[in-house]
Amino acid sequence: MSAAALGGGAVTATIFGLLFGEGTLARRAIGTSDERPPSAEGMYGDECAGETISCLILGDSAAVGYGMKSADATPPGMVGLGLAHVLDRPVQITSVAVVGAQTSDLDAQIDLGLEAKPDIALIVVGTNDVTHRVLPNESARRLEAAVRRLGDAGCEVVVATCPDLGTIAPLPQPLRSIARVWSRRLAAKQAMAALAGGGRAVSLGGLLGPIFASRADVMFGEDHFHPSETGYAHMVSVVIPSLAAAIRDKRTDATYATAASEPPRTESPRIMLPVAEAATLAAQHAGTELVQTGRWATLRRRRRTYDTASQLNSA
Repeated sequence: MSAAALGGGAVTATIFGLLFGEGTLARRAIGTSDERPPSAEGMYGDECAGETISCLILGDSAAVGYGMKSADATPPGMVGLGLAHVLDRPVQITSVAVVGAQTSDLDAQIDLGLEAKPDIALIVVGTNDVTHRVLPNESARRLEAAVRRLGDAGCEVVVATCPDLGTIAPLPQPLRSIARVWSRRLAAKQAMAALAGGGRAVSLGGLLGPIFASRADVMFGEDHFHPSETGYAHMVSVVIPSLAAAIRDKRTDATYATAASEPPRTESPRIMLPVAEAATLAAQHAGTELVQTGRWATLRRRRRTYDTASQLNSA
C-alpha cells in the first residue's frame, strides 16, 4: 500500500513510547471481558420481499455490541433492521466479531465468516490496536489484506475507522491526549488501507467527540468507555448508508436503486483529494465516506432526511 507518512518519525516514536509505558493502565481502566450480548444472527426483514442479502459483521467489541442485554440493541441487530428497511430486502446477519479483537484477529474471523458467502461486510476495529500499542502502519497493512481477501471472495467491504479515543473518561492524562493523536492517525491509515484493498471507509472520527462529551450520560454505557444503546445506534446510522450504497453498486437490479421504503436523502457535494489527504480529513469528521478512484479519493458526507438513530432505537 502506498501512503504518505502521517507526522514525523520522532513524534511517532515519542507517542509509541508513552503508550508502551501506559498501555497496561489503559487496559485496566477500560476493562476486558469475554461477555457477549445475545446473538443477533439471523434473518431481518420480509423473507418474501426478494433476494436475501448476506451481511457479515467483523471486528471488536464495538461490532459485537458490548454491554447490550438484547440482540436488537447490538450493532449487528441494528444493521440487520436498518439495512432491511432501507433496501426493502431480507438481510441475513452473520457476526464473527469478538470482544477484545485487534486487526490481527480479522484473518481468523474471515475464515469463519466466508462460510456465510457474504455479499457485504462491515469491519469495526482499531481501538484495541491503540491500547495494545500496535503501530498504525502494521494495523493498516493487516486491514488492507483483510479487505482485499473479502473482496476477492466477491464481498463488498465497508470499514468503520477507529473513533477518536480522546474523550474516554477512564483514560487518565496524558494517556487520553496520546490516545486521541494515536487513534486519529490510525483512522487515517485505516481509511487508506480500506481504499487500497478495494473497499469503502466511513470515518467515525467525531463519533466520540462533541456529542459524546456533551451527552456522556446518554451516549456511553455503564463502563464509560463502550457506547450505550443510543451510542451504538448513532454508529450504525453512520454506516448503513454506505452499506446500502455498496450493495446497490454491486447489484445490477434497478429495484435496489428505487426501493419504495427508502426515504429521500440529501448528500453534500463530493470532494476529490489525493488519497492520503482525503483519509486525514475524513478521520476528523464522522460519517465521511471515501471511495477511491486511481490515486484520488472521493469524500462524501451522507445525510438522511430522518433521524436514523432514533428510528433504530424505536425499532
